[in-house]
Amino acid sequence: MAKLTSELELQCPCCHALLVVDTNLGRIISHREPERGDKPELNEATRILAEEAARRDALFEQSVQAEKTRGDALSRRFEEALRQANTEPITKPTRDFDLD
Repeated sequence: MAKLTSELELQCPCCHALLVVDTNLGRIISHREPERGDKPELNEATRILAEEAARRDALFEQSVQAEKTRGDALSRRFEEALRQANTEPITKPTRDFDLD
């Protein structure tokens, strides 16, 4: 595509993308992102997918173990609260009506 005299090529200061702006239209007419250095290679795709699958499986197993022990933790907390409630003296709560 031939460059017109009304077109300016600018580089974005944030992402370093190349922007082509048409001054007559007052709009961006083209945008090219810069090459990323961390772009994965195609031959590494299977390794990356395997690592992600292993990470997902590990997170799932961790959540399963947390759910299994969750019931035990809740029952221990309930028993502790019940023991504490049994040791505290029973008092009658004061009501606004009783203060008159």
